[in-house]
Amino acid sequence: MASLFDSATLPALLDKLIVAGLVYACSLILKKEAALRFLVILLSLVVAEFVSNKLGLTATASFFNLLLTSAPVILAVIFQSDIKRALFSFWKRYTPVESATLDVTTTVDELSKGLHELAERRIGALIVIIRQMSIDHLVQIGTEIDAKVTSELLNSIFLPYSPIHDGAVIIHREKITSAGCILPLSQNPDIAKSFGTRHRAALGISEQTDVLVLVVSEETGKISIVHEGKITYDADPSEIRRLSRKAIEGRRAARVTAVQEH
Repeated sequence: MASLFDSATLPALLDKLIVAGLVYACSLILKKEAALRFLVILLSLVVAEFVSNKLGLTATASFFNLLLTSAPVILAVIFQSDIKRALFSFWKRYTPVESATLDVTTTVDELSKGLHELAERRIGALIVIIRQMSIDHLVQIGTEIDAKVTSELLNSIFLPYSPIHDGAVIIHREKITSAGCILPLSQNPDIAKSFGTRHRAALGISEQTDVLVLVVSEETGKISIVHEGKITYDADPSEIRRLSRKAIEGRRAARVTAVQEH
């Protein structure tokens, strides 16, 4: 870095100010997740490095070259969740699927009934359905349950005076495996400010795994579907049933259209 400040000429000073401004601008841009934006940045860096070299701005050209060289690492850090999800899906494609027979219809019926009852009474709820990816490394497990999914059990867990009502319920296949679990919160700055802790937790776990998350808002009584970092607010009951069935069976579902409350 000392070589960047070995002259006090006006062009050299301008060169260093440009570098400082670029560092600040890139730090702001890279906080937002968007593959297209990242691609535009890479193309811009290539052009900018070429122009800087032609103009004789040595420090600026060196900065652009450093960013281009570091692009693979930056890409891996920004999109690490998507990369992990893609690798896991690829691995699962060539792994035999469990042949256990699941009573999916009954499970979906009980889950839908429980969600409807909680929504009618405006009792907040957070339910995570595991498809294939493990979430053990991301979740702080509360109370292990290992019981079949029933509307009665869901209602008892999320009643306000229940000691585990604030956490998430984890469903794997046809069973509730644990309750009162703490999920990682989303750090996405673009989500609606009206969303509370439950919605942010739902987004947080869905951004890093392939789970399906169902959220009941205690303020509005509306049910949200969350998966792959996207949220559908006030979801249609038939869509909830369809996606819940696929998730319980361990299958991937088409991406839902994201609708955020404003």
